[in-house]
Amino acid sequence: MLNALVVLLWPVGIAVILTVTALVAKRSVRRSPPATAPMNGHHGGELLVGVRAARSSIIGMLLILVVGAVAVYALTSVLGVLIVHTGPSIDKPIYYWMIHHQVHVWKSAMDRLTKVGNTWTTWGAAVAAAVCLAAFYRSHKWLPPVALGAAIFIDHYLTLALRHAFHRIGPPDSPLGTFPSGGCDRIFVFYGLIAYLIWREVSGNRRAAIWSAGVIAALGFSEGYSRGYLTLHWFTDIISGIIYGCLILAVFIATIRVVVGPARTPVTQTMPGVPAAMSGQQAPTLQ
Repeated sequence: MLNALVVLLWPVGIAVILTVTALVAKRSVRRSPPATAPMNGHHGGELLVGVRAARSSIIGMLLILVVGAVAVYALTSVLGVLIVHTGPSIDKPIYYWMIHHQVHVWKSAMDRLTKVGNTWTTWGAAVAAAVCLAAFYRSHKWLPPVALGAAIFIDHYLTLALRHAFHRIGPPDSPLGTFPSGGCDRIFVFYGLIAYLIWREVSGNRRAAIWSAGVIAALGFSEGYSRGYLTLHWFTDIISGIIYGCLILAVFIATIRVVVGPARTPVTQTMPGVPAAMSGQQAPTLQ
């Protein structure tokens, strides 16, 4: 009976996250004000930005990211001190309970699912997204490759620094699963950053942002569940990895907004019966 409940925890958790996301998205549609058209000349000004301006933007972005990475390291280190001292009393009971309630078929399924957060899987997704988005972006084409490349570098070396600082050994059957959980961290850093870069160029809509966040949260829950079910990490390392990944993602989103600006504002659709010229849109020309 308990084995089945542990298995059901995964679909129930996913369903809860997506249901909450749907409710929040529905409420945001009711409360959000009508979208306004972007200011004239905004995108034209972006197209006129020269190589020097782009270079200064890249340098400024990297400097802010370095400062943000230092702040994330400091906050995660404080969390690490708490985990090292109080974690074992939480982790060991959960570990031994999970060991005795695993189902072989479900364990095999989770072993495949957890690869979504592996290093080379997430790095491959980041590189592919950087290439595709650089070709797709109408302006600031340098943003996706610079942001995703910096994410690979910062996430990798920041995680190594934390692991060298704490030297926490993972569970008995997975001693390399150290603090914080890299799989959970990478889900939020890379897939979250890819989703944000797509959203800010394609939509900019609040409802789309809520759904994007909900999907990433569901992926993060799935990765944390699979890592815990397979006992690849201690429970507190999984929670720490989720917090750590969210902090890095928040630094990247804030940096992009500071350097490049907010996402594109969705254009208000023309009301029925209102001429296009009155709505601020260009009237169609006769051929």
